[in-house]
Amino acid sequence: MQKVLAPLALCAAFLLPGVAAAQETPSAGSAAGDRPAVTFDEVERGVYFAVYGGPSWIANPPASQGPRPFSSGQMAQVELGIDLGERLSLGVFFMGSANTAGAEYIGYSQGAASGDFTMLVPGAVLRARLVGFADSQEVKRTWIYARAGAGYAMFSPKKLLPDSDILVFAGPGVEYYTRLRHFSVGLEVTGNYLASKGAFGFAIAPNIRYAF
Repeated sequence: MQKVLAPLALCAAFLLPGVAAAQETPSAGSAAGDRPAVTFDEVERGVYFAVYGGPSWIANPPASQGPRPFSSGQMAQVELGIDLGERLSLGVFFMGSANTAGAEYIGYSQGAASGDFTMLVPGAVLRARLVGFADSQEVKRTWIYARAGAGYAMFSPKKLLPDSDILVFAGPGVEYYTRLRHFSVGLEVTGNYLASKGAFGFAIAPNIRYAF
């Protein structure tokens, strides 16, 4: 009996340390641990695309002679840009507007043309978010911002307004970042000025923005 137990005891003496080491060493899967959970920013920022549209007005449409009647119209604008952190954005835009002016408005045509006109403006814009308000989850979703830009204004019909001008604009707005992460919606009021023609105007522009 002792002859049988002796080899078994010898084998156990060699095997037990190996079994203990195997129990102490985690498996390859355990060592790697669980895959870390993917987290998303509550507010997406980066390259963005925005669309603006709404009513616009020009208090004194450009003219060399004749009446300069208060003119109402509609404007639409598309913008492509990039967020520089939480507070600043830079972009380029293309804006179009159509304004009614009536038959008495002859612009610079010396009477050869009269009536309504349109404006196309490519340009650049800067947005600065000034004050942010956090929601119940401490995420700043609502912002008060200021937006300013300038562009090269081209008019039609050419007989009515043959010369281009520089349009500058600025104004405040409010923006809300939705829980869809990529989308925000806003409303802004801007004052406009045609530099060489001395024409003042303003616009109210609801907008929607998508950040990639």
